[in-house]
Amino acid sequence: MIHIRNAHEGETEILTNIGLRAWQKAMAAIGDSDVMMDGARDAFSNFTRDSWLTITVVENHGVTCGWAAREKLDENITDFWIDPDELRQGLGSALLSQIEHDVAAQGFDTVALQTHAGNEEAIGFFKAHGYVVHWLSVVYSPALDRDLPTVGLSKSLLPADDGTYGSAF
Repeated sequence: MIHIRNAHEGETEILTNIGLRAWQKAMAAIGDSDVMMDGARDAFSNFTRDSWLTITVVENHGVTCGWAAREKLDENITDFWIDPDELRQGLGSALLSQIEHDVAAQGFDTVALQTHAGNEEAIGFFKAHGYVVHWLSVVYSPALDRDLPTVGLSKSLLPADDGTYGSAF
């Protein structure tokens, strides 16, 4: 059974490990992830320890399987990580649905995120959930100390226009 909840203080280790495993998989297209592992581990650990109030967790049968964050609690998803061993079970879809609900409940019309351009699996996942690529750019990543081709995706949270004019009587 899938359950979505807010993160708890003290979950740093489990959230770091999930983020790190998912990050390694996502970084496979770029390479050198082993070289960057210590820095990535520190970054995940610091973020999940210091920003746990911005993290939403997905569990399956009581086991934490992934998490997402909105660092500034705005319309931007800054992190979205599902344990690679738990993919294709609806966990990412359930987590994304909750994040979109939270963003809309705060009055935002759009939800947005960015990822590296080689992260085809994530881009495909978000496109399948109605996201559209709006930009492609090369962005310097301080964590990786390199320029990285990056895509920005977004999705409107407004009701779809049915093509009619006015109200139906």
